[in-house]
Amino acid sequence: MALSSRGAGDDDRTGRHTGTVCALLASHNRRVHTLACLQALQASRGLRGLGLSAVLVDDGSTDGTADAVLAAFPWVQVIRADGSLYWCRAMHRAFAHALRESHAHYLWLNDDTVVSPDALATLLATARERRGALGHPVIIAGSTADPTSGRPSYGGGVRAVRWRLTSWQQLPPADRPQRVEVMDGNLVLIPAETAERVGNLDPVFEHAMGDYDYALRAQRQGVQVWLAPGVLAQCATNPQAGSFHDQQLAAGRRWRALVDRKGLPWRSWLHFTRRHTGPWWPLYFAWPYLRVLLGRPARAAQKA
Repeated sequence: MALSSRGAGDDDRTGRHTGTVCALLASHNRRVHTLACLQALQASRGLRGLGLSAVLVDDGSTDGTADAVLAAFPWVQVIRADGSLYWCRAMHRAFAHALRESHAHYLWLNDDTVVSPDALATLLATARERRGALGHPVIIAGSTADPTSGRPSYGGGVRAVRWRLTSWQQLPPADRPQRVEVMDGNLVLIPAETAERVGNLDPVFEHAMGDYDYALRAQRQGVQVWLAPGVLAQCATNPQAGSFHDQQLAAGRRWRALVDRKGLPWRSWLHFTRRHTGPWWPLYFAWPYLRVLLGRPARAAQKA
């Protein structure tokens, strides 16, 4: 089922849902946030001739998220999981489901991200303009701002120091599209031709790193990654307090936060460094763990 101004979901002869944008979300016990996110997406404007659908993987919520979404938004498909997936693997499952339906565009959307009414139209217009001007498949990321501070929270980044292969500097939003190397998965538009070329998120990543990995893999396959103009959504910045970046934590707690699935689990980090840092990968792999053991800030697949 799709929400549409013209009956989107109508298929062309290839079986693709022509003009349909399918949003992909993962949620775990954030019912209020998830409902607000979908309400804002439903209020998107400037989409005449486009259909809007969504796939939500509810990863073991116990707060009634899945039932509340089904009751409020019948155009959203809900896949229930057991709580073991976390962000990247839940998004992989949502993406796999949507890819089987062959939509024209896919939208990664964090369930705590509240888009502006014009956000989706801006992403689509930027994708058309960049694709037409350059002749390359594209990915378009959107910048978000923290609702409390108003400061940029998520978006896209470029490498600030050439030899630091796992550290990127976040670009502030501008009034024009900007080329980036990596993007946060909070708000990302992926046209069908890009999805067909790059494929799905890699489920080897347990929680984080899958979005950065996708951007880096895409560029190796001739896809350009761009940051759309302006701030397109609100999304609170994850606090560093209590994370492995928090140098005030006792050494044991900081180490446990580092190797936790929401930190820098070694299997995911091993895969990332082997794939993206060349023959020096053992050094890049070991470095953040050594820095935490020494009580220093960790640098690992992050914005500088």
